[in-house]
Amino acid sequence: MNQALGADLGKESIGKLLFQLSVPAITAQLINVLYNMVDRMYIGHIPEIGAHALTGVGVTMPVIMAISAFAALVSMGGAPRASILMGENNQEKAQKILGNCTCALIMISLLLTIVFQIFGQQILMMFGASNNTINYAWSYMRIYSLGTIFVQMSLGLNAFITAQGFAKISMCTVLIGAICNTILDPIFIFLFHMGVTGAAWATILSQMISCLWVLKFLTSEKSVLRIKKANLGISANILLPCLALGLSPFIMQFTESVISVCFNTSLQNYGGDLAVGAMTILLSVMQIAMLPLQGLTQGAQPIISFNYGAGNPYRVKQTVHLLLIVCLTYSTMLWTICMFFPQLFITIFTDNAQLATFTAYTIRIYMACSLLFGAQIACQQTFIALGNAKTSIFLALLRKVILIIPLIYILPHFLATPVIGVFLAEPIADFLAVSTTVCLFTISFRRLMKKMMQSPSVPIL
Repeated sequence: MNQALGADLGKESIGKLLFQLSVPAITAQLINVLYNMVDRMYIGHIPEIGAHALTGVGVTMPVIMAISAFAALVSMGGAPRASILMGENNQEKAQKILGNCTCALIMISLLLTIVFQIFGQQILMMFGASNNTINYAWSYMRIYSLGTIFVQMSLGLNAFITAQGFAKISMCTVLIGAICNTILDPIFIFLFHMGVTGAAWATILSQMISCLWVLKFLTSEKSVLRIKKANLGISANILLPCLALGLSPFIMQFTESVISVCFNTSLQNYGGDLAVGAMTILLSVMQIAMLPLQGLTQGAQPIISFNYGAGNPYRVKQTVHLLLIVCLTYSTMLWTICMFFPQLFITIFTDNAQLATFTAYTIRIYMACSLLFGAQIACQQTFIALGNAKTSIFLALLRKVILIIPLIYILPHFLATPVIGVFLAEPIADFLAVSTTVCLFTISFRRLMKKMMQSPSVPIL
């Protein structure tokens, strides 16, 4: 193991490594949520126009999630493959993956910028902007899309820092951007009287600083994987396997905005504003509650990938088992709170008695299978860490596209209270998806462990 790595992924205690890599990843996830909230907090307090401006910027959030999904397409496929190659001690090919992914991120950024500069207003109207809010939404998005390259590079390349075991450096990427955005927002919005446009400028300047931080590290002597000019071309046999592996997290992120629209339109039809308000709270709870699970799997990914590449089935199996235990423990705690103490979440978002009562009832339906989330995300992300693109893509499509979206529209027709049918779509889809995932994972993982154990290069304990 190269001692330049931030953590010795091949030798250190699995429990210590998981803690060491997961805590910064979870912290980064929490900071990222606050990062996204800061703009809305300041914009909502702009005199006279705050309410309309906040709604307009809110419309841009699904679009921004879609943009971020393209960074995941490249990085969440490239970083695990680079980790596997580092485990195989093939640093040269790992460097080529980094170079190809860097070039791909630049090209995708330029394409997205052109698309949003030309069709941005039409896209925002498709995502729910109205005549009252489109001017604010477009004022924000027009500037934000100019900084797409900084968003793509900081998000996309940061995964390659985590892949080397430098979790604290990776966390600092997010922290630096969040601090800069918090400082610049009030200056541009209120001091320079730039309003929504100022918030957008503050965001992209903050992302630019994060991007420079990432580039500085990945071109320094501290990094094992370095961006080199010779590797910046596109090679199909290098990039395409990365994109295939990254397709699963891309689908998971990209479809979040689609599912949000499906839930809201169906709930508006059957339950009106009260049901839509409850779903807004539930989606917010889900977003926050899932952060530790996402951080845990991000922390485990380099350990699994590296030791898989190094041909060490013992450490792979130990890491996966520990990840499953920790994720299931957390998801069970989450389920307990949602079932017995839902007000702990709900009071954060509303003090309206009617909305709080309705949300407390529906959260028990919506989160009924949340205790299974731990198994779902641990198994699905392990498939990605092991480089299994086909299965991870199928599982991403299964829950989000094949199950949830059709169930949202089918179930209301079979219940006396249609609005409950909409909320039931989530737990039914979760149960079916988790059952399928665990079965596929058990079969696949046992087969993989058997194959690795038969290899002559397996280390002797």
